[in-house]
Amino acid sequence: MRRTLDYVGLGKPAVEHDADRIGDFGTTVARMHDDEREVGPLNRLETLRMRRIRLFGTTGSILILIGSLGTGMLPVLQNPIVGTRVLSLPSRMYSTALTISIGGAIMLVVAWVMLGRYAVGRYRVEVAEGRSPARRMTRGQTDRTLLMWVAPLIIAPPLLSKDVYSYLAQSAIAYKGMDPYTYSPMRGLGVDHALTLSVPNLWKDTPAPYGPLFLWIGEQITAITGENITVAVLLHRLVAIAGVLMIVWALPRLARRCGVSAVAALWLGALNPLLILHLVGGIHNESLMIGMMLVGLEWSFRAIYGTQRLRRPDRPLPSRAGRILLAGVVVIAASAMIKVTSMLALGFVGVALARRWGATLPALRHAPVSQWWRRSRRSLAALAASAGVMGVVAGAVVVVTCLGTGLGFGWTHTLSTGGIVRSWMSMPTLLSVVAGRVGLWLGLGEQTQAILDIARPIGQLVAAVLVVRWLLACLAGRIHPIGGLGIAMASVVIFFPFVQAWYLLWAVIPLAAWATTRWFRVGTVVISGIIAIVVMPTSSDTSPLVVAQGLATGVIMVAITAMVFFIDSPIRMWVRQRHDRNRQ
Repeated sequence: MRRTLDYVGLGKPAVEHDADRIGDFGTTVARMHDDEREVGPLNRLETLRMRRIRLFGTTGSILILIGSLGTGMLPVLQNPIVGTRVLSLPSRMYSTALTISIGGAIMLVVAWVMLGRYAVGRYRVEVAEGRSPARRMTRGQTDRTLLMWVAPLIIAPPLLSKDVYSYLAQSAIAYKGMDPYTYSPMRGLGVDHALTLSVPNLWKDTPAPYGPLFLWIGEQITAITGENITVAVLLHRLVAIAGVLMIVWALPRLARRCGVSAVAALWLGALNPLLILHLVGGIHNESLMIGMMLVGLEWSFRAIYGTQRLRRPDRPLPSRAGRILLAGVVVIAASAMIKVTSMLALGFVGVALARRWGATLPALRHAPVSQWWRRSRRSLAALAASAGVMGVVAGAVVVVTCLGTGLGFGWTHTLSTGGIVRSWMSMPTLLSVVAGRVGLWLGLGEQTQAILDIARPIGQLVAAVLVVRWLLACLAGRIHPIGGLGIAMASVVIFFPFVQAWYLLWAVIPLAAWATTRWFRVGTVVISGIIAIVVMPTSSDTSPLVVAQGLATGVIMVAITAMVFFIDSPIRMWVRQRHDRNRQ
């Protein structure tokens, strides 16, 4: 065909290809990263402004706590504030509580956005130009800010989600010796059980979709608390905070390993309002999953990128660095027994280990077929050895966890339980629902579920192809594995069959340690801020008018508070000028 086209003058001129040139996997994505330099601490005026911002955000958290007494996800039975004169007041004034909650969330988001100036620099200057600011907050100031913003929510009712009551019910089923992967809360505990009544209707008759390690932790909480819902919720929140502490420990270390500011990574990842509102406030097990995954990544990379041998020279046993690597792989595999998504991290650890053993992305595309084996055999051997290590260790962890907890392997059959949710944040689900509505308008009947059954597997296939692409980019050395993991998690979230607001943290937190470009940081701020406010603590029967009133009043409340709060606000400057004129 090519000779025929050339003969008639329609063929393109021949292009000389370099046989040693590898694929272009990750060349564009690699531009998301640039090294950042360490800078000095804030000066006196900047420190004063930063403290005002921190206090502003703390005030927002306190308002969220107060509003949650009326808008929080309180249990149907054993409500701890029922009958108390002061604490039950917000629950009797729902519109006021909603306004306070919305205002507090907006204050927290505004404080986080303003604090970015002292973490990554001014958005229109340093961030836009891709350079480091002159000064940053210290690590201690960042940690104290996170502590102040999280502390009020420790004693708050569950926020924005009732998932914690599903955790309690499923753990109680396991504690009774029944299989939570077979028995739903309704069948395992009974329709009128105190825990079943607080579980959302959508999940009352569905089995547990979570890993056996998480349900085992829930069993221990049930053994301590019995049927005391208030204490059990508090202990689950402490588990979520333990996950946040792991994130705070591992994220700056991973960031420094990638040449990124630890403070910038903590601001974008750990101080993110989505983490504070959903992982801490909403008590989601993603906190523990992400925290364990990051700790395992840090331990694994410490060994892989270190200078010590991974195996003892005198015998086929792991050295100290090898034991650290194995510990990291074990922790990552254990995190997948919380939620299986983190198993994806083992692929990028495996690629990093294979590269240490000499693997590269072989140049095969333009090379003769006779050279393919010679060019790729060392890489294939290293990849096979690395995959063997990852597979054996992860498999052992999964088997030990499933058998040790007594919960077995039933979780492998309930991973798609969440598919009953039609989330607008999932691209395949959104397109399917829109196509179904269009079909209804055209008189073609209700075909939404049929479209979902086709679109969701296609989306998962696309996500799998993209993950392989990012693995190849890491194998080529163009992307650091932590960046590749973040991009892969983003691909999974976009094409996942069902997506919740806090799922964005699967990608945002790893990427915070690697990505530094303007569009990523500004885009993350915009998306996180909008979603943190859009996901409101409203029940399904709340009228749009009440929501609109609460949102408008909350915005006005925040505007007035900000003008009085900040030292550079117009009101404070006007008062200061009048005071100076009177003194003269």
